[in-house]
Amino acid sequence: MHKDGQRQEISATTANGYAGLLAGLALIAGSFAVMALAIQGQPWFALAGVPVLVGGILVLAGMYMQQPNEARILTLFGRYVGTDRTEGLRWANPLTVKRRISLRARNLNAPAIKVNDKRGNPIEISAAVVWRVQDTAKAVFEVDDFETYVGIQAETAIRHLATQFAYDEGEDLAPDETTLRAGQNEVVKALIAELMERCAQAGVTVLDAKITHLAYAPEIAQVMLRRQQAEAIISARKKIVQGAVTMVEEALRGLSEREIVELDDERKAAMVSNLLVVLCSDKETQPIVNTGTLYS
Repeated sequence: MHKDGQRQEISATTANGYAGLLAGLALIAGSFAVMALAIQGQPWFALAGVPVLVGGILVLAGMYMQQPNEARILTLFGRYVGTDRTEGLRWANPLTVKRRISLRARNLNAPAIKVNDKRGNPIEISAAVVWRVQDTAKAVFEVDDFETYVGIQAETAIRHLATQFAYDEGEDLAPDETTLRAGQNEVVKALIAELMERCAQAGVTVLDAKITHLAYAPEIAQVMLRRQQAEAIISARKKIVQGAVTMVEEALRGLSEREIVELDDERKAAMVSNLLVVLCSDKETQPIVNTGTLYS
């Protein structure tokens, strides 16, 4: 038992299976030889041959074949006696119950669940989790079904994770605050850490996790899409205006430095206005030839 009351994996006492095979076959062959002597006129040899035959059968009953990345949990009359992780042909006490458990990496593709993010917006999120059994004793004896346990804890962790982050950036968030959409690396690290903590009870370690689906819930998807489009348009307009102002400034400076034309304040204002309209407009502009003068 572990110091916190949980059962901890220990190594089982087992033997090479080939030695057990030879021993079992030798006992069975010896029993047949003893019985042959009994048939030849020495009936008392039959009494010795029966227990030898039973012993040989018991020895063979203790054998099992173990594949790579497998383990056998051994229990004797309901008491856990250890775990054997050695691959190949093995032998253990034939009276022990040998439960096979896989140590291979497993994939859990959690279904998409609806949950509110940090802002309270309903979103849909799912994740794929790669996990494996690390402590066989905890996996078998501390929880009822460790596979079901991992599935439920993964869904719980994903729900909790979604409430800790906002789906996307916004005015109510700090500039460096992590979001579900933009901060995938930080979000995945937080998910793995929470899964490790939750699954430790079942002797399971989490190898990797990735967000496989992330979207606004259907009832608000169109509204949020329009919001994102509006934010994108505003951002683009800001860049266009900044670029237009720079271009106008360079144009005025170039005209002044080259002394192509001298402009007073009124003509500069008119030129700036026309250039900004041309540069910032999202439609094609129609040129107008001015044959008069700005002054009446």
